[in-house]
Amino acid sequence: MLKLSVKDIISKIVNGDTFEAVSSDYSFTIKIDDYVPYACAAIHDGHQFRKELWNNCIHTEYERWYEGDPETKNMIKSHPIVIAGCDSRFEYDLNRAPNDAVFVTAWGKALWKTPLSEPMKAKSLQKHANFYKVTDALIQTLESKFGFCTVYDMHSYNWKRWDREVPTWNLGTSNIDSDRFGDVVESWRKSLSEIKFPNPIKSTSLINDTFQGNGYFLKYITKNFKNTLVLATEIAKVYCDEYEQIIFPEVVKTVESELKTRIPEHAQQVYNRFKK
Repeated sequence: MLKLSVKDIISKIVNGDTFEAVSSDYSFTIKIDDYVPYACAAIHDGHQFRKELWNNCIHTEYERWYEGDPETKNMIKSHPIVIAGCDSRFEYDLNRAPNDAVFVTAWGKALWKTPLSEPMKAKSLQKHANFYKVTDALIQTLESKFGFCTVYDMHSYNWKRWDREVPTWNLGTSNIDSDRFGDVVESWRKSLSEIKFPNPIKSTSLINDTFQGNGYFLKYITKNFKNTLVLATEIAKVYCDEYEQIIFPEVVKTVESELKTRIPEHAQQVYNRFKK
C-alpha cells in the first residue's frame, strides 16, 4: 500500500492506474485492482480519533465504537474498487454535509466539554473535503469509462436498540429514482435475503424500514452524477455483540464470502440494464 497525497491519488485515477493507497493524512484508503462498472464504500468503517480531541470529548471510546460501522470494509475488501474512511464519525461524519459534519451533539448527548475552535473544525473539514474530491474523481472516471456504474454504500446499525423486530438488511432508497431503479433495487434486496448465516441468525431484507437512505454520500453522488446508482446497504450488527464490543469473525467472513459473488452479479445485471 502506498501513502499518497490527494492530488496524486486523483492523478492515478484519471490516468487509469491500478493501486492501493492511504491518503497522506491517514483519513481514508482506496484500492483499485481493476476498473469495473461498480465500486464499494465503507465510509464509517474507521475508528481513529485524533489525539488533540481526546480530553475534550465527553463520549467514551466505546460509545464512539458503538455508533460506527466496524468491519464494513472487511465485508467488501475482495472487490476491485474499495474506498473506506479511517476516522471516527465523531471527528467528522462523511455521511453528512460539510456544514454539519462536525458534531456538536451526538445521539442526544453533548460531544465536547468546550466548543471546538474554528481551526480545529477546519482541520476535520479538510479531511471531509479531500474524501469527496477523490470520490468525485472516481465516479467521474467510472461513468466516463462505462457510461453507468453502481456504488454499494455499506453501513451497519445497532439492531438491539429497536423495540421491534427489524431486518437483517435494510436498503435506503428515498433519495434515488424509484421509477428508474425500482426493479434493480428489489433484485438486490432479494439477493441479500438469500444469504445463509451461521445459526441462529436469519437473513431478512426490507426497503426503507429502519433507515431511508438520507446520507450525504448517496445524495452527493446522486446529485452530481446522473448515471450512477448508489445503494445504501445497511446490515444489522448481527456480526458482533454491540453491548460487549465483541466481533464475531465467522459472521463477518460469511458476509464477505457471500458479497464476493452477489455484488458483482448484481452490478453486472444493473450495468446490462443501464449502460449506454
